[in-house]
Amino acid sequence: MDKKKKKKYPFIKARTYIQACWALLTNSYASGFINGTIYQGNVKSVCVPGLNCYSCPGAWGACPMGSLQNALAGRVTGFPFYVVGTLITIGALLGRIVCGWLCPFGLIQDLFFKIPPKKKVRRLPGEKYLRKLRYVVLIVMGIILPLFAKGNFGVGSPWFCKWICPSGTMIGGLPLIALNEELRSVLGWLFSWKMFVLAVLLAGSVFLFRPFCRYLCPLGAIYGLMNPVSLVKIRVSKSRCTSCGACQRACGLDVPVYREPNSADCIRCGKCITVCPHSALKMDASLKGKRRRRPAAEEA
Repeated sequence: MDKKKKKKYPFIKARTYIQACWALLTNSYASGFINGTIYQGNVKSVCVPGLNCYSCPGAWGACPMGSLQNALAGRVTGFPFYVVGTLITIGALLGRIVCGWLCPFGLIQDLFFKIPPKKKVRRLPGEKYLRKLRYVVLIVMGIILPLFAKGNFGVGSPWFCKWICPSGTMIGGLPLIALNEELRSVLGWLFSWKMFVLAVLLAGSVFLFRPFCRYLCPLGAIYGLMNPVSLVKIRVSKSRCTSCGACQRACGLDVPVYREPNSADCIRCGKCITVCPHSALKMDASLKGKRRRRPAAEEA
């Protein structure tokens, strides 16, 4: 059984390498790191799937959350059909597999979680309500404030990027400041605040699996809402599943996969699939509603 699963899902063990390769591919503008500048060519108007900061010196594309806020803030004229269409398309196809496989800051949190101690925190007090915070961040800081909190010239700010986004601070702000002496001379309290947010989230990632993804990420909130209808799904074989809970115990986000295989919290990392003792879980991209029961002779 184990050999079959390893043959069927070898990519799951390579998830960290896939995350790293994608992060390098989308942030490989070498001249930006050498000169402390930001790439502003034609490709920069293309949104990448994950939370990848536009301001990173190596970034080739734009962050969908940053693009959405800039459009709502009036920095771009007209309704942001492209950005909204991109979010809907990616969400409908992949759901939160983007969070598990294609988000640079997700990779950073995963690496920090590997730091000892081995005994980790499964959940925080009030977990059920804390997980709703990402929807508050999305609605308030990602939509309402950029849309309505305008300045004297009728232009707003990308509030989430400006006040919270740890990905922007780490892969955008820190490299630019390290490479640009002029920027270092004008740092103020806002940068100190962003560094505090980043430090808290990274420290928290040592003890708790992906705290930013759990509680604060507005992009994860959007993709999570589309998990139940996305093309890529985790499916449970009713004939094989015994509700033993092995999948939930292995899940870093404490999702009861056997009961809620397409929960809005699931990032599709695939760990549940590899630990299931009955091979009752699988991840696929098909339009069928349920996994068909195999003939008894085949299941034996």
